[in-house]
Amino acid sequence: MLQDEPASREQLRAENRELKKALAKRDARIAELERLLIEAQRRPKRQAAPFGRDREENRARRKPGRKSGSAYGRRAGRQAPARVDETILVPCPVACPHCQAGPVELTGQVARQVQIDIPMVTYRATQFDVVLGKCLACGRRVQGRDPKQTTDAVNVGAIHLGANVIALAANLNKVGGLSYGKIAALLSALFGLKVAKSTLVRALQRLSQKAEPTYEALSADIRGSPVVYPDETGWRIDGSRAWLWVATNRKTVVFRIERGRGFEQAKALLGEEFSGVIGSDGWAPYRSFKKAERQACLAHLLRRCVELREALASGPRWYVSEVQSVLLSALTIRDLTREGLLTPAEVAEERAVLEGGLDELLSHTPRHPEVRRLFTHMTTLRGDLFRFLDRPDVEATNWPAEQAIRPAVVNRKTSGGGNRSDKGARTQAVLMSVLQTAKIAGLDGLASFASLLRSPQPALLPTLVR
Repeated sequence: MLQDEPASREQLRAENRELKKALAKRDARIAELERLLIEAQRRPKRQAAPFGRDREENRARRKPGRKSGSAYGRRAGRQAPARVDETILVPCPVACPHCQAGPVELTGQVARQVQIDIPMVTYRATQFDVVLGKCLACGRRVQGRDPKQTTDAVNVGAIHLGANVIALAANLNKVGGLSYGKIAALLSALFGLKVAKSTLVRALQRLSQKAEPTYEALSADIRGSPVVYPDETGWRIDGSRAWLWVATNRKTVVFRIERGRGFEQAKALLGEEFSGVIGSDGWAPYRSFKKAERQACLAHLLRRCVELREALASGPRWYVSEVQSVLLSALTIRDLTREGLLTPAEVAEERAVLEGGLDELLSHTPRHPEVRRLFTHMTTLRGDLFRFLDRPDVEATNWPAEQAIRPAVVNRKTSGGGNRSDKGARTQAVLMSVLQTAKIAGLDGLASFASLLRSPQPALLPTLVR
């Protein structure tokens, strides 16, 4: 027996080594599967990912059909119209339509039913007889201009579209997401107006040129704002990868479509000397503005914590739960402050406790690779997490940018993913900026576009630019 003991110990050591190797392979495989699971969960939520998204999750979550009870909301038919243009008296029949025999006695009651319809209209054609002259000093041609004209090019095409048609087409294309072909078909069906797709393209480009001064003024307003919320999402220019950038200060919205997603493009949007607060996600180019301060979006971090907790095993989940608890506590302090339940001194005290707890978490580097990625990200954003507790005008998330970019995302899905040229991308950015800003200001975007088209030269919209 004594002679067999060394051999037994050596056998046990060999088995121990094999088990350790197998355990290491299993741990590596589990870590890889967790990474793939987290990536699969995050991919559909990235707007910069492929434009088509899997609808299976949405179909399983939302029941189709009309909502029942109070969840449906107030019926539109029960809302009284602003006016009644015509009243028609519908007499009661003298014989019962059910039994065809009994006479009918009037009860003295009248049931009112209001029917709302739109009139069938056709286009209105206006002919301008433009009187021409010649300057005796310089020899150049001189011509008159009516306030209703949308262009001075009297010799380039005998027929031009009016301001209301172009404004409607711009709204249908840039807000509704209708293609130029569908807009042409709609104009033909509703108004009997035959128009080519290329005509609509050129008309919207002309409208964009008229709106350039307004667009530049909106851009200047964004660059001079104390707080802005930027975001970006995938786009296409002639089938090639591009990016749609947006920045808003909750009063003004400015879009840019660029072929890159770096600091050069962010600088073109906000200006290199921007010195306000940037409320954004963790995208690195926003940290390259030397004079600016930042507020990291806590909603992005909280979503990441939820995804990690769902995907990870029980071991490393405690760290993610602690990080999530710190972020939620910060939002609770914000809510209590807005309700007037905390004084500035109490807010400062609570913030010090939060920062102490967060620093304690960040003093230990997690071993799990996915949790370590969260640790690295939190370490990078450490100084930009709680600025909203000191600045009531700063949001804890970048929801203003998310809200501003959402119509463009819907437009992208219905218009083929982008534009056919750089000129078309510029037109897209200018017109969407004016329309979104007008919507926030409670202005009529169609009327704003119509006034721009009737101006002799590109001009500012005084109702939009303050």
